[in-house]
Amino acid sequence: MSHTDSQDQQPDMKLFWACFIALVATSFVFGVRANTIGLLQDGFNLSENEKGAINGAGMWPFALSIIFFSLVIDWIGYKTVALFAIACHLTSLVLTLQASGFQSFYWSTLLVAVANGTVESFINPVVATIFHSNKSKWLNILHAGWPAGLALGAMFCAVFPEATFGFDAVWKFRFALCFVPVLLYAVLVLPCKFPINERVAAGVSYREMLKEVGAVGFFMISSLIAAAIYQMAGKEVNWTTAISFSAIVAILIGVYTRSFGNWLFLLVLVIIGPLATTELGTDGWMPELLKLNSPADSPNFAAWVFVYVSTIMTVLRFYAGPIVHRFSPVGLLVVSSAIAVIGLVLLSQSVGWAIVAASTIYAFGKTFLWSTTLGFTSEQFPKGGALTLNGVSAVGVLFLGVLGSPFIGYQQDQDVHHRLEKQHPALVTKISGSSKPSLFGDSPSLDQERIRSLDEASLTTLKAVQAESKRQAFSTIAVLPGFMFLCYLGIWFYFRSKGGYQAISIANH
Repeated sequence: MSHTDSQDQQPDMKLFWACFIALVATSFVFGVRANTIGLLQDGFNLSENEKGAINGAGMWPFALSIIFFSLVIDWIGYKTVALFAIACHLTSLVLTLQASGFQSFYWSTLLVAVANGTVESFINPVVATIFHSNKSKWLNILHAGWPAGLALGAMFCAVFPEATFGFDAVWKFRFALCFVPVLLYAVLVLPCKFPINERVAAGVSYREMLKEVGAVGFFMISSLIAAAIYQMAGKEVNWTTAISFSAIVAILIGVYTRSFGNWLFLLVLVIIGPLATTELGTDGWMPELLKLNSPADSPNFAAWVFVYVSTIMTVLRFYAGPIVHRFSPVGLLVVSSAIAVIGLVLLSQSVGWAIVAASTIYAFGKTFLWSTTLGFTSEQFPKGGALTLNGVSAVGVLFLGVLGSPFIGYQQDQDVHHRLEKQHPALVTKISGSSKPSLFGDSPSLDQERIRSLDEASLTTLKAVQAESKRQAFSTIAVLPGFMFLCYLGIWFYFRSKGGYQAISIANH
């Protein structure tokens, strides 16, 4: 299909829904893992830092695959990439069901992330191409598939609790359910014909695409990739080597493109890391952060709050068109980041049923952040094609996987240990495990076997300290959307000085 064809004909809705279900499949797996990681911690004696490492492995390989395929997808074809994603998803789920501890869960989660990034690498440019005149609206609708999959995954986890079916049966059954959306999107994708990306159809060269990212953009991406590779190898990041490697990549790109990068796109890359940690990082940790602050008579409360928040996001993204039109993409990002700050601060102060009200505000805040950023990117940098659109997602997920998610876990380990040392020194001596290495230094841990041997009074004391610490994590995360608010406000004033927000047409270049 040519670009002209895609303009003159009705959009291929079968292709759109195939992309939508593919995204549902990726987030369904994410939702299952987020709501099962606590179960795995108890069953396999994982520390908070190891949980963070597994969550990180579910993130940064996503970025490696999305960057790689964004650079080559216009050469090898969208269908080839889609088939690779299907193969990776199926293989990763088989390996997950055979996992037996930290290392095996780590590597199976890593392959899931490769599959998820491969999916993202083709669905975003495909939807931006077939809905070229209304990108922000349709990218928001496409990304309603993310919270929809989260809600479904979390709901199944709540319906099949460990207490009823037993540890081994429950975690395996939950991950086995992930085959359903994966096989469904495979069946939908196979007969589809994919369009030519609008950049290629418009005759914009490969060099012009790279110029949008430029030397600075590639330096940022390469630095995070190098750190991710160290993390994958289980080694402490050598930042001197990582930065030196990134500088070489940046110089080569700079010489080839004669561009530092589009300044506005570089600012988006700076913002997307905190954004990813605000949304995806909190998604990954929310069930665990809320569990100890739930009402005593509602054992699955945290999972149902997760479902509730994800359902709100799904509905709002489906009706994104008039909302984006009312505020403009940049205005919507300003408002959303401000509401996200309020929601996270309220979550840090909430216990019991008050969590529902705070979660509602948080859901309204985070709903449009990621999807509207993709819409903004596709509308402002169309010459960047798949690279700029997917590069934003890649940097966000790299930042989250390398720094954001592990840091949340590291901070929790540090905070709980500090609180116990200060308030209950005798208790912490009983349950302390060995220090475990992390990107941020050695992390203290609690031995799950020792915790299980505690008397009832000591266990109640420990849970109270952990609950207080987990609430505090939300206020720490709230700093990130606060930073985003200031950045978006600056972008809003920039466009206002130019007469208002306008999408850039690739036909004008």
